[in-house]
Amino acid sequence: MVTAMMNPMSAASTTTPSTGMGMPMPAMGPNMVMVPRCKMKMEKCAGGMKITCTCTDPAACAMMQNLCKMMAGGMVSCCCMMNGMMVCCCNLTMGMCKCEMTADGCCVTCTSGDAECCKMIQCCCDCMTACMAAGCTCCMTMGGTPVCCC
Repeated sequence: MVTAMMNPMSAASTTTPSTGMGMPMPAMGPNMVMVPRCKMKMEKCAGGMKITCTCTDPAACAMMQNLCKMMAGGMVSCCCMMNGMMVCCCNLTMGMCKCEMTADGCCVTCTSGDAECCKMIQCCCDCMTACMAAGCTCCMTMGGTPVCCC
């Protein structure tokens, strides 16, 4: 019982609410994460692109950095949306993406040694930059979890 008290996930899974009729009711919890609103900049670099996320609020910055550390190694995607509808979604599977922490956020660099993959990455950069310039919001995800939104 001590381990169930120490681990909130195992404690939640062992205590299921009851309907009062002898049948357990499935435990439903919220499946969402609050993503800090940050400033996002995308630029081409040698071999691919660089995505820089910066936050002025120290708490938002720390949260974003923790999300990036937890989700590092997962597939990096960027989705641009306007009026709640997805305009463009780029899954950066054609290169290697690495995440580095900065003083006020993080920097994700996606590069490839293959010339054609490099072109695809840079075209994604052009597309997302144009979408954001036109007023779209952008959300970067790692492993399907949003880590930075602007």
